[in-house]
Amino acid sequence: MKKIAIVGPGRVGESAAQLIAKTELCHELVLLGRQEGKTKGIALDIQESAPLFRFDTVVTGGADPAAMTDSDLVIFTAGLPRKPGMSRDELASANLAVLRTVVDNVLKYAPHAMLLLVTNPVDVLSYYAWKWTGWPRARILGLSGVLDSARMASFIAMETGFSTQDISTLVIGGHGDAMLPLTRYACINGIPIDQFLDEATISKLVEHTRKGGAEILALKETSSAYDSPAASTALMVESIAHNRQRLLPCVAILQGEYGENNIAMGVPVILSSKGIARVIELPLTPEEQKALSASAAAVRNNIT
Repeated sequence: MKKIAIVGPGRVGESAAQLIAKTELCHELVLLGRQEGKTKGIALDIQESAPLFRFDTVVTGGADPAAMTDSDLVIFTAGLPRKPGMSRDELASANLAVLRTVVDNVLKYAPHAMLLLVTNPVDVLSYYAWKWTGWPRARILGLSGVLDSARMASFIAMETGFSTQDISTLVIGGHGDAMLPLTRYACINGIPIDQFLDEATISKLVEHTRKGGAEILALKETSSAYDSPAASTALMVESIAHNRQRLLPCVAILQGEYGENNIAMGVPVILSSKGIARVIELPLTPEEQKALSASAAAVRNNIT
């Protein structure tokens, strides 16, 4: 990928920038923030790590949105973070206002880019980014399932003692308390987790997954999670940059899949150099479909 712009070089944006530069997922990486000096300083700090991590990505920063000109991908990490006791949905009004300005700039300076939404509430923001740009759904995607699935896999590893490298999980639905961890798709080297864990423990892990972000926020007090969201973002970018055709759970615009239309929420997709190449529709049990419909209703309530 030639050029990537990250709008909002806060904790998530800065961490994602470091990972993207370090793994050379683009030739040029531009950071855009409200404060010119601070943003340039963040970019320079990352750039000076290049000899240590041995990368040639050129990292620059500033406040002028024109710097995103001709970006192949724009990553939106700007906006207000969650504070202890807040839900992701409570951020909607403030962060939609920020997104509106960014979308206008993307349409002006990078009209052929893809747009990756990271800021919460990511389902709502992804939906409005799609509506405001008028782009095909392939070019609008959001972070949710990759992060939630990683959290679930981490909790399974902690519970079982097995290597995280052998654990695969899948979480779909809205990126909130009504998310749907699909436990029957969770495996340890291909073996379903119910061969190692009882039903009560699995239920506990499901709830832990749903509350994983809030748990970190409560423990840290002054900031929400940023290392794992940044790593999840970089994984999605890597699949796009290298046309990996990876099957990953991401926020996508649904057009009939899972019985849903005109909504954005987490589902399995194929990520390619064109963005979302395909939405994968899994056969769900009646209980799973009911839970997914409830999650979709929760997302839809915030789309007004």
